[in-house]
Amino acid sequence: MTISKTTVRILSCLFLVTLSFWNSSAQTIISSQDRSVQVDLEIRGGQLFYEVTKGDQELIEFSRLGIVFENEDFADQLASIKLVSTSSSARIGSFKTGKKKNTNVIFLTYTFDIINKNSKSVRLLFHLSNDGLAYQYQRSIGDEGPITVLKEYSSFQFPKQSLTWIQPMTAAKSGWEQSNPSYEAHYLQGVPVGTPTPIKADTNFIPNVGWVYPALFKVGENWALITEAALTKNYCGTRLVNDSGSTKYAVEFPDKREVFTGKGLLPKLQAGEKTPLRVMAFGSLKTIVESTLGTDLSPSADANDYSFVKPGKASWSWINSKDDNITYEEQKKYIDFAAEMNWNYCLIDVNWDTKIGYNRIQELVNYGKKKNVGILLWYNSAGNWNTVGYHPKGMLLKKESREKEFSRIHDMGVKGVKIDFFGGDGQSMIEYYIDILESAAKYQLMVNFHGATLPRGWAATYPHLVTTEAVYGMEMVTFNQSDADLQASHCAVLPFTRNVFDPMDFTPMNLYKLTHSGSTRRTTTAFELALSVLFVSGIQHYAENKEGMDHMPAFVKEFLKNLPNTWNDLEFLQGFPGKDVVIARNGNNKWYIAGINGENHKKTFELDLSKWKNKKLTLISDDSRDFLKKENTVVGSDNKVRIETAANGGFIIIAE
Repeated sequence: MTISKTTVRILSCLFLVTLSFWNSSAQTIISSQDRSVQVDLEIRGGQLFYEVTKGDQELIEFSRLGIVFENEDFADQLASIKLVSTSSSARIGSFKTGKKKNTNVIFLTYTFDIINKNSKSVRLLFHLSNDGLAYQYQRSIGDEGPITVLKEYSSFQFPKQSLTWIQPMTAAKSGWEQSNPSYEAHYLQGVPVGTPTPIKADTNFIPNVGWVYPALFKVGENWALITEAALTKNYCGTRLVNDSGSTKYAVEFPDKREVFTGKGLLPKLQAGEKTPLRVMAFGSLKTIVESTLGTDLSPSADANDYSFVKPGKASWSWINSKDDNITYEEQKKYIDFAAEMNWNYCLIDVNWDTKIGYNRIQELVNYGKKKNVGILLWYNSAGNWNTVGYHPKGMLLKKESREKEFSRIHDMGVKGVKIDFFGGDGQSMIEYYIDILESAAKYQLMVNFHGATLPRGWAATYPHLVTTEAVYGMEMVTFNQSDADLQASHCAVLPFTRNVFDPMDFTPMNLYKLTHSGSTRRTTTAFELALSVLFVSGIQHYAENKEGMDHMPAFVKEFLKNLPNTWNDLEFLQGFPGKDVVIARNGNNKWYIAGINGENHKKTFELDLSKWKNKKLTLISDDSRDFLKKENTVVGSDNKVRIETAANGGFIIIAE
């Protein structure tokens, strides 16, 4: 699908504008295909600003743009900006993992030259859809390089009355074994923009630790979700920072300690290379949750054969029995459990190299193969950027040893790797992530990053990156009561934020076990079961074991045996961040409608299920004993189905 050449010519005539000298206030306006999204660009006092409106609503007040290289400044004393081209494209994607199998989004791309006082230029590209935008900078083709980027002035200024649901960045070298930042913290929910982060920075290294992507904002009746995408190995990951009381959230580079030991922090761009995308999806909550803007403009996968990527479900012992039970017999039991549940994989976690050893891992691989269960193995990524002692450790740091190890386990029949405890977002660390992905593709291994950065649309470029943690997941419930108390609300934020664009390894679904060594679970069993549908991950690692599953009714086992490994489509039905959420997902010729109550009081959901009025509807929900019940339900004459849930409860409806 494309817009007509006539439309493009009209747009070009309308917007082919050269702004005058830097002390001018001349402006230009660009629009989306349906004209609902409008961006106003102006040079004021030698600096470039942009404003975004959606319909009659101002979403982003005039906010600064610009980029500074080591040899040229494109942020101050700008001479002019001119539109050099306008194009339209239909970005069509097909994904092995994620919430949609296929996507098709129309973009108008406006390419500008920003010209500085030295008559040098850098490109600014705005990509506009009807439900959002993305922008990025591009070095001129003729420039010699690489050139270091010193700073971006990309920013987002929100109206003062706006609210945000946003996760603070954890400080480098903080946390257990100095393993932060790992994108594992609770969200501030519905706080005024300008609220300062609760996490203090070490000002000897960085003045403000800032906030992670994606960040959700409520602006009047509209919502906006900001993220970063198309991050390449030559750039660093960024975060958002704001001064206390300031409604401006600016893109900022990482703490200088967030690097691969002895290597670089700052980006280096080659001639013609683009920066990552600054992405904004906006509209209703339905638009946000169903959006694919975080992957739509990411580079497509190369022409390599990715047929080895097979999404699925995995058993996993560590979440329940921790380090001491990474033993041959325990892992064999979990392979049997996966086979019984028709799950595809078994993940063997830390210290397997000494507690089990390669020879016996080979026996487990062979045993799993007979039962159609593939083996996944854990690795420690770390050099000396943290003090984590878990192993195998050190094998992945250099290409030669990494590929020797990947070749070895590929030949053994291992299907994938879980790689943990990375060290942040500096350019050299991002390069390390991508080097691992390139090596893993070579040896046909699926990848799961843990203790890691947000993947920023990488699954579109690297289909074998099946999932990434970058979330305060189920581990939190097993360690601390204060975190367990917040689980329901935390889970009800994630479908609006972290899990909108990228696969998320929350490791959900503890159905039976109420108490752990450090905490008591506060959610109901139906809540936990609903997470198996609500959360999207290429491989879903479940936090339930055979002993717990054996306490569940037979229909629960059948449900989990037949739950799709991939999703074709989704519909957001209703919800509010942190309070509740109901999402319908399509797979295996059925619709699975899952809902959770994120609040600590009973709630009645009134769902418009007119779309499924003529379908057989099976409801799974909590019974009075905090287990589960199954019953048939029907859509009423008002097209509604009403479901009562307990505090921190949930439900699933299967429509077929």
